[in-house]
Amino acid sequence: MKVRGQRECKDCGARWSYYETGSVECPDCGSLRSVGVDAERRLHTDGPAEFDLTEVREAVDARPLREVADRAGETAREYVRKRGFVRGGDLQPLDDTYLAAQELRHAADVVRRGLDLSDDEEWYFLALLRGADAPDDETDQRPAPDEVPKSMHPIRGLAYADAVDEYRREMADWADERDSSALGDSARDALETLDEHVKRVQALDGDVDADTAELLVAAARDVSRFLREDDADALASARDRFDRLAA
Repeated sequence: MKVRGQRECKDCGARWSYYETGSVECPDCGSLRSVGVDAERRLHTDGPAEFDLTEVREAVDARPLREVADRAGETAREYVRKRGFVRGGDLQPLDDTYLAAQELRHAADVVRRGLDLSDDEEWYFLALLRGADAPDDETDQRPAPDEVPKSMHPIRGLAYADAVDEYRREMADWADERDSSALGDSARDALETLDEHVKRVQALDGDVDADTAELLVAAARDVSRFLREDDADALASARDRFDRLAA
């Protein structure tokens, strides 16, 4: 949606950024009587979202694994639901925390329903639970591609396809909002090709190897960099990844 980022409380006069709080409630006095004061409305889809799995991790030794998975999945779903990728008119990168939350959400559903998990599958779920909410610059949020059990490849594949699908939609909306005539054939083609690869993985219910899932994410990040920075090298990299995805 398009909103005015700067708000002013009509009761106490305080000002704050809606882009940061996601709320029309005055942070100083609690009044709901506020108005937007910016002249321009900007596209804004991201919201304040805390992703903290501490309490879920603490339940691992005390509660059945299915119950832990149910709580982990609900926490991840709530985080994903609140997240977006455009903040105050600026397109944000596709971050690792969002990917990890999507993957944990899907993995938790499998664990919650599963009757007999292998040791590798249980390790995979617990590894996600351990690292998914780590700071985004840490490298252990998700198991490496060669660590994902083959039986869980569809989980990673579907999680990443869902994440890229949402990100691609917001990239397209952001580009159109800036100036649809300036989007250009190259950008449109890249977004359409990305969409085709997402739909292919989704049609397979995510049943692709973990390296292919990583390649899909990398292609989405290349397209994003091209749109945000007009980086021709990023577009070339995206096209190379598309060719490898199609092979």
